[in-house]
Amino acid sequence: MTRPPYGPGQGGFQPQGFPPPRPVAPPPRPMPAPPMYQPRPPHGQPHFGPPPPPPPPMWHQAPPYRPKSNTGMIVTITLVSVLVVVGGLIGVLATVDGGKRKPTSVADSGYDYPPPGTSSTSGSPASATPTSAQRPTSSAPTARTTPRTTRTTTSTPSGPKPVYRTKDNPLFAGENGTNTVTCNLPRWQSTPAAAQAFFNAAMPCMEAAWAPVLQRANLPWIRPKIAFPSGKRWESGCGVADSTKEDVAAFYCAPDLTIYMPFEGLQTNVNGSKIGAYLALFAHEYGHHVQSLSGSLKAAHNESYELGPDSAAGLEIQRRKELQAQCFGGMWFAAAWNGKGSITDAVVRDMLADGYTRGDDNNPGAPRDHGKRQNYGAWQKQGYEKNRTYQCNTYLAPANSVS
Repeated sequence: MTRPPYGPGQGGFQPQGFPPPRPVAPPPRPMPAPPMYQPRPPHGQPHFGPPPPPPPPMWHQAPPYRPKSNTGMIVTITLVSVLVVVGGLIGVLATVDGGKRKPTSVADSGYDYPPPGTSSTSGSPASATPTSAQRPTSSAPTARTTPRTTRTTTSTPSGPKPVYRTKDNPLFAGENGTNTVTCNLPRWQSTPAAAQAFFNAAMPCMEAAWAPVLQRANLPWIRPKIAFPSGKRWESGCGVADSTKEDVAAFYCAPDLTIYMPFEGLQTNVNGSKIGAYLALFAHEYGHHVQSLSGSLKAAHNESYELGPDSAAGLEIQRRKELQAQCFGGMWFAAAWNGKGSITDAVVRDMLADGYTRGDDNNPGAPRDHGKRQNYGAWQKQGYEKNRTYQCNTYLAPANSVS
């Protein structure tokens, strides 16, 4: 994508309201990170600073994660054709019945579509696009025995519309970064009630950072909802989740514009009081909401379906989508760190460390739909350090950085 031009004397331009990039070193790792998408800026465009100092040695000690089911991939293969025909409603879903189990290794459940027969009554980004409403028609004749006619009204709301493209989506144009936000969050406690209060307090900080990004890109902005389901079996806008048959992690559902944060999927026995890990999960799901509003999420699913969702090429598209949500999550931390408040250096270190513990390579033989640990952590770090949407354009990145 062509970067915006900068004339003579415009070097060092920093758009008002954006925080500067905040470099923090990644955790120690056994091999160098693959090259990320970092196009050379044109003459006069600001370059980012030198690499940061090495991190504390404790970061690599993050423990592994527990198992979950691979049922979502099976369901995705059977149902995407139906949903593409009816409008391609999109969600990242933990759902459905039965199936073999696989280890949990990534931020969310990784399911893409609702199951067959699921209807949605609330808006996805398409809710900002034209809709049709048919008025009731009476079969009874009038006094003149003249039949009433059916009238159809088409409503075309004004305002920005999603753009169903990936690599050339307007979201990635220009110098667009998250705005600085100050988040004062309650103390973390590993109970359902306290976790709900924590994420409810974090939600306005997510919105304050991301809403201006969509608005500057002339894309729609709709506030997401957040749900805290409990129990073994519950319904979402994308279908039914059954924790007796699979481990249900957090997920985003586009048909009802909702981030689902089940307490049982937070792995509090692993993360303890490290709020950076919990916020990384939440920021990842919010990243899917940003993708959904832009139209790139639907476009990515359509591309994956056309290629074959379980093919190598289709899985690569899914990894690009998931790794981009990781990068967007890092961008939110850049906004919140610059605003200080509850987002301290220690919180950022925990966030970065968490990213490098998750990945498909934790699960030999499982579908490669999220990316290996090295890339999962590296893209999160990329978003934090660069804080520009074009730096998170995974759809232009080389294949080895999204493996």
